[in-house]
Amino acid sequence: MTSLFEEYERATRRSTRPNVPTAKSELVSTGFVKLDEDVMPIFYQQKINFDPLDPVTHVCACNNHFVMGMSSNILLRIDLDHPEAPDEIELPKSLDDSIYGMFLDPTGRHLIVSMNSAENFYLSRSSKKVRILGKLKGHKVSAVGWNVHSVTDSLTGQILIGTSKGLILETELSSGEESRLFAVSPDQYVKQLFNLAKDKPYPVTGLQCEKMPSTSLTEYRYFVLATLPGRLYQFVGGVSISAEAPIFQSIFAEYEDTPGRFLELPGSLGYSELCLFHPKFRSPPTSFAWMTGAGIYHGKIDVSGTVREGVVLDARLVQYPRDEDESRDNPVSMVLTEFHVAILFPDRLKAICTLSGELVFCDVFRESSRFGPMRGMCRDPIKEVIWVFTSKAVYKYKVVREARDVWKMYLERNEFGLAKTFAADNPANLDKVLTKEAEHLFLAGKFLESAEAYAKTRASFEEVTLKFVSLEKKDALRYFLLLKLDNMKSQDKTQIAMLVAWLSELWLNEIGRLKERGEEMSAKYEELQENFRKFLHTPRVKECASENRSMIYDLIASHGDIEDMIFFAVLIQDYERVILHHIQHENYRSALEVLSKQYNRELFYKFSPILMQNNPEETVNAWIKQKDQLDPKRLIPALVQYDHNKYAAQTNEALRYLEFCTRKLNIKDEAIHNYLLCLYAKFKPDHLMPYLRLQGQEPDQVCYDLKYALRLCSECDHKEACIHIYATMGLYDEAVDLALQVDIDLAKQNANRPDENEELRKKLWLKIARHVVEHEKNVKKAMEFLHDCSLLKIEDILPFFPDFVTIDHFKDAICTSLQEYSQHIEQLKEEMDEATESAKEIRSEIQRLRNRFSFVHNHDKCSSCGYPLMIRAFYLFPCSHRFHTDCLIAEVLPHLTTSLAARASELQRKLASKERSTQQLPSSGVIGGGLSVVGGNEQKMKEQLDDIVASECIYCGEFMISCVDKPFIEEADYQLVVQSWL
Repeated sequence: MTSLFEEYERATRRSTRPNVPTAKSELVSTGFVKLDEDVMPIFYQQKINFDPLDPVTHVCACNNHFVMGMSSNILLRIDLDHPEAPDEIELPKSLDDSIYGMFLDPTGRHLIVSMNSAENFYLSRSSKKVRILGKLKGHKVSAVGWNVHSVTDSLTGQILIGTSKGLILETELSSGEESRLFAVSPDQYVKQLFNLAKDKPYPVTGLQCEKMPSTSLTEYRYFVLATLPGRLYQFVGGVSISAEAPIFQSIFAEYEDTPGRFLELPGSLGYSELCLFHPKFRSPPTSFAWMTGAGIYHGKIDVSGTVREGVVLDARLVQYPRDEDESRDNPVSMVLTEFHVAILFPDRLKAICTLSGELVFCDVFRESSRFGPMRGMCRDPIKEVIWVFTSKAVYKYKVVREARDVWKMYLERNEFGLAKTFAADNPANLDKVLTKEAEHLFLAGKFLESAEAYAKTRASFEEVTLKFVSLEKKDALRYFLLLKLDNMKSQDKTQIAMLVAWLSELWLNEIGRLKERGEEMSAKYEELQENFRKFLHTPRVKECASENRSMIYDLIASHGDIEDMIFFAVLIQDYERVILHHIQHENYRSALEVLSKQYNRELFYKFSPILMQNNPEETVNAWIKQKDQLDPKRLIPALVQYDHNKYAAQTNEALRYLEFCTRKLNIKDEAIHNYLLCLYAKFKPDHLMPYLRLQGQEPDQVCYDLKYALRLCSECDHKEACIHIYATMGLYDEAVDLALQVDIDLAKQNANRPDENEELRKKLWLKIARHVVEHEKNVKKAMEFLHDCSLLKIEDILPFFPDFVTIDHFKDAICTSLQEYSQHIEQLKEEMDEATESAKEIRSEIQRLRNRFSFVHNHDKCSSCGYPLMIRAFYLFPCSHRFHTDCLIAEVLPHLTTSLAARASELQRKLASKERSTQQLPSSGVIGGGLSVVGGNEQKMKEQLDDIVASECIYCGEFMISCVDKPFIEEADYQLVVQSWL
């Protein structure tokens, strides 16, 4: 068995391969490439490679769990997710007993098997042994109404049972383990609720129990559909949330004493079948189908509670489709899908579309002679697979895209919403639906709705626009063009530009028409203009219009619409055109408002000259609001245009802006300060000197050109300003000369300016004194200069006095001068005495140091290397530190400057070479005389070396002080030392 079901699983996988349509070269008017529909039929059949040992009598499948009942009373249970391990379950046998019916719940967890002997068995998914339903003994179960909202792994919840005698029972089954001592029946209780066949016993052929949506907090709403071979019953009622079993009794109690309410159809077959369709598992059903002798009774299920006395809505009877040459066999079984009813006949399977009632599929079984006639059919409601069986074969039908042609049927009914829903996965079909909807709406006079539908299609743009152009009102055309514009891709720039131009023309025409009628103040005009401006403001239109601004300008200009032209220019930030328009109409204030709100600084520089001529105050206000965003130097041409005579009575606006730049913005630009200085000199002389004083008298720090300022002030005869500038330039002679023409005190101030040059300062003071003596003939005032300037002496100004002046005028000055000379002479004597005493002390100190000595012992060691000191030449310092000559040089060299270190190394090298040459010379008299010369040079080099390396002790002198911030361990050796410590 295992190998057979492995083959079945492989075949199942092959049957689910994706459907790939192939393209044909034929083009359709919608702009789509027409695709062939899937050649695979809606109901795709596949025979399962399975040869049962015994004839199959019953089959049921739910949630990919498959159960077959055989004539030998053996159940074959297969988990189709794991078909390699089927379960064979044997039913308790009795003579001449067989299976009457099998019922599997939608989850595949619970199975009820009813026998012809009225014995009933229960099998749970977790068990391989059936259990007897003792309380149901004597009832042949013909239908089960499962309660999918209450089912669990171990409990079925409250379910309804239909019997062969027309009874409706309620029970609940449990898969709990049996007791070892007592047999426990799975059916916890059995309660009769209703009798459908009071007059004559008929089997319950269909039973469906479903929960309905409810807003009540105290009860649940349920409906029950039950069928006999020729009758359909509907029960609707409430069940209390706290109700105890049997919970459904309250529903049927309402119908117990009332006349039977049912639908009866003629031509009973002696049996029937009831099916519901659920879009999703545990969701409310949406449709039903009832197989009867008269045909298939099909309709909708409305669980909203709006249907009076039931849930069936829009039901109709569909006759069984039969050909003329076809046998008149009665249907065997039926299943319901979303849009089709599949009807099984002994030799074929037919499918009827529930929307149109037409036959859409017919599959004739050619092997009926080999495998026998069809015996039954079931549908897995979760996996949506249909199973058909004979006594010797099992067939599987896969429903393949059953909604592929549904859109056509809805389209024929003009149900465009549903047609679009089912054509959404196929652009070509959706386009057909939209096109027909648009045509339908156009013919109905719903032009705006038609335009919206046309915009979603691929219909010819020219044909559609011609339809709307022919209309008197252009609203629909405009709406269509707007929608087409929204659907355009960004790269379709040409088409976008065309649509924008056309839409603009439509709006401008309508606006112009209202203007001609004098309706500019009407609400319609305002609405139309507002819509046009909103259109221009949309991002895509704004971008296109900005790129094609000349086109839009020409369109607006052709209609003479100045307001919209200004709006458009502002919209695309073409502020230059707006400002130029205002200036041309001498509306300078509006031009300044636009200029102030935009961020292009170049426009300030371009339009400021003319604005400064006509509205200087507000122009300067606009500049000041920009603060440091403008370059004042580039505004000088505009400042030059300012007419000072025209606006003499007002504040000088040019000066106001320049003062703002220099004081608030701290501008240092020379051109700005030069022009400010020029305006001060010409129009505000009283502001000139405060400005110059504020700038100071450091030539390198003043912001104006000194030479230009001097020339300007000279031309304007501002002598005090010229004196200040002369002094700033360092021309103190000229400053004093000019100051003597203005004010003696001013001359004195300038004479004291050269602080570091006493000679020049004295010269300037003498010039002032001479001016006072010679021009003012004021001897007393001239003598006061001796107190004002310490550099002047009486003998310096005496030559300026005439011969007839008596000594009485400067007697005191002469006496004071003589006393100062006497004090100076005494001071010099004291300094000479101190110098003599210092020289004596220095000579005595030198003599004392010459006789100073110290003792060196044979055990003394070098303070640097630690070896005995007397093994080679050494230095001895007054601090008692001792060093070998080479050790001291090695210690000192790193601390010397580059030049001194090089000189010390050179002297050391020369001394070493002379010592070697002396050792190689023979001891003769002539050579000895030469050695005395060489020895003299050697002694000088030793003295030079001593001065460099032995001027002070390296441990006690300045060398050690300079090394205070030097680390004990060099940075290059730090890591090695640290590692050695670890």
